[in-house]
Amino acid sequence: MGARHYRPPLFSVAPMMEWTDTHYRTFARIISKHAWLYTEMLAAETIVYQQGNLDRFLAYSPQQHPIVLQIGGNNLENLAKATELASAYGYDEINFNCGCPSPKVAGHGCFGVRLMLDPKFVGEAMSVIAANTDVPVSVKCRIGVDGHDSYNELCDFIYKVSSLSPTKHFIIHSRKALLNGISPADNRKIPPLKYEYYFALLRDFPDLRFTINGGIDCADEVNLALKEGAHGVMLGRAAYHKPWSVLGQVDSAVYGDLRSGLTRRQVLEEYQAYGDAILGTFGNNRPNIRDVIKPMLGIFYSEPGNSLWKRKADAAFQKCETVKSFFEETLVAIPDYVLDSPIVKEVSGREDLFANVKGLLPPPYITREEEVVVAYA
Repeated sequence: MGARHYRPPLFSVAPMMEWTDTHYRTFARIISKHAWLYTEMLAAETIVYQQGNLDRFLAYSPQQHPIVLQIGGNNLENLAKATELASAYGYDEINFNCGCPSPKVAGHGCFGVRLMLDPKFVGEAMSVIAANTDVPVSVKCRIGVDGHDSYNELCDFIYKVSSLSPTKHFIIHSRKALLNGISPADNRKIPPLKYEYYFALLRDFPDLRFTINGGIDCADEVNLALKEGAHGVMLGRAAYHKPWSVLGQVDSAVYGDLRSGLTRRQVLEEYQAYGDAILGTFGNNRPNIRDVIKPMLGIFYSEPGNSLWKRKADAAFQKCETVKSFFEETLVAIPDYVLDSPIVKEVSGREDLFANVKGLLPPPYITREEEVVVAYA
């Protein structure tokens, strides 16, 4: 199944290491039928060197479509082979990581966001990835790295990658990355957001598609970005930590579906069936119940009983072996009206989030085609 069979990626959930695993994606899909879901980043070398165990890393249930595989790496041969192997699993898009600032990735690994400093290699990488798959390819990147953070440098990266490869879709995290001295968590909040860079890209590259990422926290703000012309919006931790209020709004508020009347109780019943089936499948190698439960611990975010529910969850992990028994131990903390009420729209308190962006746009980018031809002939 290809990307053309699904609604466009107006809303997507970002790839997050140790977060967007198959359990989270299953849980998210129960709540939203249209959100595009990304895997955790998977190193090309892992795929290549685990050929006898690929299901562990690449398998997923058909219900998770539309789903995007994110690959990381800096070796063209491994990227080509990894893409070829992954293509058998039917992902809807292959995304290349040029945005992760983790020292394990951008430092010793010399890939992730550090690759933004080498657009020629990224263009070559995207060419070999595209040559080994039948689905669209995309790049996720920042707006810059350390001192290389001018709008023209970002445009040079976009222009060279798209000129040297079939890449037509870029996910833009609207912060630069700082590689020295701050953690990945601080890299998500210390460098300032520059949404004006994103909207300038829409102006200067009308033949490409851009998804905006960073600092957007709810479906109402997704619609604010779309109203300003964004092609798509990606959320990360807000979609994980507030799954009910964020993902629960996507199908109706973003995609225009009629409200389903879905309740938390219904979501948990469906997820229980999934979780207990998974826990009973693998024998001695079955998943840890904590890993299965982890994705839905935020479903009662800001609701009455949430704190007590979390405390009960910590205790239940020590003795429960099934999702059913876990819920029996913990859901007594949550009032019935919370379990049975349908989704209520979350309204942003930041209606002016993009109000002044258009007045901050940098001057139009002038493509330096002669330099590109000379440099990459």
